[in-house]
Amino acid sequence: PALFMENARKGSIVSRANSIGSTSASSVPNTDDEDSDYHQEPYKESYKDRRRRAHTQAEQKRRDAIKKGYDDLQAIVPTCEQQDFFIGSQKLSKAIVLQKTIDYIQFLHKEKKKQEEEVSTLRKDVMALKIMKVNYEQIVKAHQDNPNEGKDQVSDEVKFNVFQGIMDSLFQSFNASISVTSFQELSACVFSWIEEHCKPQTLRDIVIGVLHQLKSQLY
Repeated sequence: PALFMENARKGSIVSRANSIGSTSASSVPNTDDEDSDYHQEPYKESYKDRRRRAHTQAEQKRRDAIKKGYDDLQAIVPTCEQQDFFIGSQKLSKAIVLQKTIDYIQFLHKEKKKQEEEVSTLRKDVMALKIMKVNYEQIVKAHQDNPNEGKDQVSDEVKFNVFQGIMDSLFQSFNASISVTSFQELSACVFSWIEEHCKPQTLRDIVIGVLHQLKSQLY
């Protein structure tokens, strides 16, 4: 009986020990899950690294594109090559490159407008020359068809008197406006006199006035 009691006590102790071990094991987290989480963590960090690297590369490309654009502007715009004396051999800043580019574009716009005006003036001159050419061709043709028409209708004396009257009128205004103290004053006065007294309307009025004075010689 004593041996039986001893074995029963030992069996009870082993059973309780197994029960405690089972309970303790059930309360401990699954080590497989821990291993799984441990293996997933480096993957998350690697994904972040890839995103960071891609962002860095994109930013670098953007910076390179901007730099190339400024380098191209500096190579194209002539004024960017003519650095100011206080800058010396230093590299032009982006603000200076942009300002010089704006100034150069504005200069090109003015030159374009000026050239367009010159082209328009030349076209008008060409048109006027064509009209004159046609008129002279008609005059020549009419003279060839009737060589004696209009001959001796106006004498050379009358022509000279008309010319003299026009020149006298112009000389009066010329003598009153021109200073011959120096060549510079003479040049300045001549241009001023031409602009004021040699306008088409003024010349027309002078010619009409002279013709009115000499109309008795014309008829």
